[in-house]
Amino acid sequence: MAPHAEETTTSSTENVVPIAVNPAKLAATLGDDKNRQILFPLKLDKEAELQGKKGQAPAKYPHYLPTWDPNEKYPPLEPYEHIDPGHKADTSYPDLFPPSSLVGSGVQVTHLTPTIGTEIRGIQLTSLSEAGKSQLAHLVATRKVVAFRDQDFADLPISEALDYGRFFGRLHIHPTAGIAEGYPETLIVHRGAGDDSVDKYFAGRTSTVAWHSDVSYEAQTPALTFLYALEKPSVGGDTLFADATEAYRRLSPAFQERLHGLKAVHSAFEQASGSLARGGIVRREPVRNEHPIVRTHPVTGEKAIFVNPGFTREIVGLKKEESDALLKFLYDHLAFGADFQARIKWEPRTVVIWDNRVTQHSALVDWTNGERRHLARITPQGERPFETPFAA
Repeated sequence: MAPHAEETTTSSTENVVPIAVNPAKLAATLGDDKNRQILFPLKLDKEAELQGKKGQAPAKYPHYLPTWDPNEKYPPLEPYEHIDPGHKADTSYPDLFPPSSLVGSGVQVTHLTPTIGTEIRGIQLTSLSEAGKSQLAHLVATRKVVAFRDQDFADLPISEALDYGRFFGRLHIHPTAGIAEGYPETLIVHRGAGDDSVDKYFAGRTSTVAWHSDVSYEAQTPALTFLYALEKPSVGGDTLFADATEAYRRLSPAFQERLHGLKAVHSAFEQASGSLARGGIVRREPVRNEHPIVRTHPVTGEKAIFVNPGFTREIVGLKKEESDALLKFLYDHLAFGADFQARIKWEPRTVVIWDNRVTQHSALVDWTNGERRHLARITPQGERPFETPFAA
């Protein structure tokens, strides 16, 4: 049974420490930063993006091009009370899927796998009432990731898109990523026209897969996350998602019980140091936070594995070798679990919404023809991760 909303509040503060870049340690700490360099470059070829260049057309959404202002600084995040709107949802979803829309209206609901991933056509997100949005939150918590096709989200004024996201929680400002100018609550995923950096990447690496849960180092991690397509390559650039609740269920009861009570350290320091080392910015001092390895979803009550190789550093109370071995098992369990993963293929005018608390994901940089990939993310924050007692 899901916990009450009051159990999802937080009153703790984050551990804020000034940044100190140590070049001698960067090679050991950057980890997947080479992947980040491909996915989140820290420079923009304005001529290519605004005028077209290298055989590519100009950007269709120039107001969504990424910017980085080194003078933009923000104080540490303060705790806030998050009550998930899914608590209020009628789980028959009458306002999300009204009965009249299911008969001859063209609404299509396709489940991609038994436990994770759904594709929906024929429903316009921006037309949902507050009741419909609450039901949307519950649906995504249940299906983990949902792709809505043929949406008008990208054509909204950015301020209206952000207002939509605020219904689901306080919007996160990313400490290092590019943003749409004047809108720090956006995060821009952008690989520009004619970008050939992936060729250099593959000269030294075999894969761009980098499983993670977004900014899990924050005290209050993201809840639902919205990512919408602005432009995409003709083929490629899909996103993989893993169901961390099904991954937990696959473990033996004895192993599940052993994980309960353990906490892991999640750190933003490597991301911040990597950004500074590459000439990027840091908008807010990096933090470390401890979170339970098994977290409970506040609405569904499901338990999920909550560690990821992008930001998790160690298990509290274990020796290094013990921590490394256990984390490697959990990382591999999630990464190799193709039978509890879904692959989302991007289409124009697609909005993908996932529950960051119970999933992990990885972008795929697998196209080499220089086509632009341009998306925008809105990231409402949720509750501080919490654990409920083990039950066999």
